[in-house]
Amino acid sequence: MNYTMLTDFYEITMANGYLECGMGDRIAYFDMFFRQAPDGAGFAIMAGVEQLIKYLSELKFTDDDIEYLRGKNMFCEEFLNYLRDFEFKCDVWAIPEGTPIFPGEPLVTVRGPIIQAQFVETMVLLTVNHQSLIATKSNRIVRAANGIPVMEFGSRRAQGYDGAIYGSRAAYIGGVVGTACTISERMFDIPALGTMAHSWVQSFDSEYEAFLAYAKCYPENCTLLVDTYNVLKSGIPNAIRVFNEVLKPMGIKKCGIRIDSGDITYLSKKARKMLDDAGWTEAAVCASNSLDEYIIRDILRQGAKIDSFGVGERLITSKSEPVFGGVYKLVAIEKDGEIVPRIKISENVQKITNPYFKKVVRLYSNETGMAIADVLTAYDEKIDESAPYEIFDPQNTWKRKTVSDFSAVELQVPIFRGGKLVYESPTLGEIKDYAEKELALIWDEVKRFNNPHTYYVDLSQKLWDIRYDLLKSYNE
Repeated sequence: MNYTMLTDFYEITMANGYLECGMGDRIAYFDMFFRQAPDGAGFAIMAGVEQLIKYLSELKFTDDDIEYLRGKNMFCEEFLNYLRDFEFKCDVWAIPEGTPIFPGEPLVTVRGPIIQAQFVETMVLLTVNHQSLIATKSNRIVRAANGIPVMEFGSRRAQGYDGAIYGSRAAYIGGVVGTACTISERMFDIPALGTMAHSWVQSFDSEYEAFLAYAKCYPENCTLLVDTYNVLKSGIPNAIRVFNEVLKPMGIKKCGIRIDSGDITYLSKKARKMLDDAGWTEAAVCASNSLDEYIIRDILRQGAKIDSFGVGERLITSKSEPVFGGVYKLVAIEKDGEIVPRIKISENVQKITNPYFKKVVRLYSNETGMAIADVLTAYDEKIDESAPYEIFDPQNTWKRKTVSDFSAVELQVPIFRGGKLVYESPTLGEIKDYAEKELALIWDEVKRFNNPHTYYVDLSQKLWDIRYDLLKSYNE
């Protein structure tokens, strides 16, 4: 499918309006950012850049698109001809996928003719919002599992086809070890995992026969679903019987059971003891059944004996908070060769934007290697690493701190220059490894599930002055 027309309609009406007003070639700067991390978290994880690149690389209006717009009787022929000959000419910068990100900082910056920079708003938001949401949620679940592997089992409960496919991709960035979504292995090389449903067990005359047949089909990958009837009275005993009859003679010790209902803590403890007593100490216990980070954390604290988790609907839909909330705002225009800042003012202080063309810089302690804070600077500023640097809270400016012996790393990287792709996307495995490495550089206090420590995103003095002067001018 050609997704060029996947826009909010106002992006098309404004594009036509810009052209009719003689503003179509005016250079504008837009930032995509979010105001608050989902679930009250202290951070989020960037994802979706590869799909955004694909969209921007394939922008093209078809004859059918042109005819549809002509049929609206709203758009001038000059505009329709512009779309017919459309060529993407914007510069785009983005924070790489897998990077921990924080409220207020530009995740994607688009510079180019306003008619184009405005037009791509919906897809910038759609791709980054969705995948960043799922990557963030899956990472919370993975961290709650504390090293126990987590599998993404949510395809059937996802919000549509793309929700399942790209949700599994984002979940992999967030740290899951595999997915139940088969097409995702083919597309992204994410390990496809899964065994049987309750219907398999019900299809046979007895649970034992169902287990026996499955073990004979898949002796090297034999994980049996033991809760169709009764976990402790029939499921585990029948699983042990089949392991003994089929796997033991073949010398296979790797096998497992899955519990998908009931009191997971209690049942897993009992199951572990029954398996161990029968000599199946290497048999793994997998748990599923509407899990999330809080349930996983609690059952592990209660001593559950789990070797892996399968997490579905609450991961793939981020059920607890299913909206990421990223926005796309104009921050500057070019006029007579000068970059002129633009600001959006609101009665809601949180919605006042940070104007101007800027950079995101992360400060790392050279002593610990850990991230100290992020600083938004004007595009032409460079933080001097050889001298102490004062950071301050842009809302409560009396909160100040001087940092020294640090490294300053610019987070955004060029993706497109003049509409030409200049970025080579890493593999999904490389993104996953990068995310794990970068998350290790964020203090645990910031990663708490409840009341996380605030990680500051500060403004440079120059950028703060630009913002303050604009606010002051609009209030005079």
